[in-house]
Amino acid sequence: MPHADPEVIDVRPEERLDLARLEPYLRAHLRDTDGPMTLRQFGGGHANLTYLVAFGEHEYVLRRPPLGPVPAHAHDMRREHKVLSVLHDAFPLAPRSYHLCTDAAVIGADFVIEERRHGIAIRRDLPETFRENTDLARRMSEMLVDTLAALHEVDPGAIGLGDLGRPDGYVQRQLDGWIERWVNAETAQRLDAGDVIAWLRSRLPPSPAAAIVHNDYKLDNMLLDPSDPARIVALLDWDMCTIGDPLMDLGYLLALWPEAGDAPQWRHNAMPTWRPGFATRAQTVERYAARTGTDVTHIHWYYVFNIFRFAVILAQIYVRYERGQTHDERFATFGIYVNALITRATDLLDERT
Repeated sequence: MPHADPEVIDVRPEERLDLARLEPYLRAHLRDTDGPMTLRQFGGGHANLTYLVAFGEHEYVLRRPPLGPVPAHAHDMRREHKVLSVLHDAFPLAPRSYHLCTDAAVIGADFVIEERRHGIAIRRDLPETFRENTDLARRMSEMLVDTLAALHEVDPGAIGLGDLGRPDGYVQRQLDGWIERWVNAETAQRLDAGDVIAWLRSRLPPSPAAAIVHNDYKLDNMLLDPSDPARIVALLDWDMCTIGDPLMDLGYLLALWPEAGDAPQWRHNAMPTWRPGFATRAQTVERYAARTGTDVTHIHWYYVFNIFRFAVILAQIYVRYERGQTHDERFATFGIYVNALITRATDLLDERT
């Protein structure tokens, strides 16, 4: 029998797929499709929609963009397939992608069919049995840094991904793109981010050597061994992967890394790194620098930028909820947290990590 998974739920009514079109398509394009087909949904994600497809005992993962209009170049299933169809050879933590569908007549959007990996996802907090285990927290801190370093050491040209991105001007394009997304996700109650945007534009850092950049690297995009959550089973969500500045990944990790002394509101949708035993942000930067040899002089810029970027991500989710494109009640309070992140970024403009 397929493994039970607490993350798997019945498909939300507004996120159902047309099985009359999908089932014959999958049977025609996949191996191991004997037996009746079932479709359920992974309930934990906030953006892309992810489903569990089973044919008898054989399981696949289907991923597609969220409903409604999406920003240009975001939720790119073609990119995810390009990466995951080859990356697993050099980076075994990447699940393999088996098939890309670009025929919108099937479910209304591009989608990919990927390998199923089994593990637990840790989101806002550690499971209760692990919360006082400071040795585990230390090892999880090390795993987060060392896995990122291992990804950044992969030679993209050696696995056919040399044309995945354009490293020259990458940071400038990222800054411009996320500012544009911020403008396009405006809501009535949102704070002004003008000071943050001006600060970021005036202090653009020089980039280190280019690497494969995951672009959404965080704990809840990992599947972990349930008996030892410091052992990673898979790294998920590759639709924004590119070749660019690796410190963007490190800065994003820091933006989601609350410490014990931080205000409680910074824990929203972040990692449980405020628990006893986890490394500090400064220790995380030090370990990454030692592991990779990368110059981290300008890491504060990447930290502030990624707090802003995280605010934009939540704003994009919240505006879909406000427009009725999703009815997922988890998103109802995201506007509050968007403003909290803009306040956080503003407070950091004259500080250092």
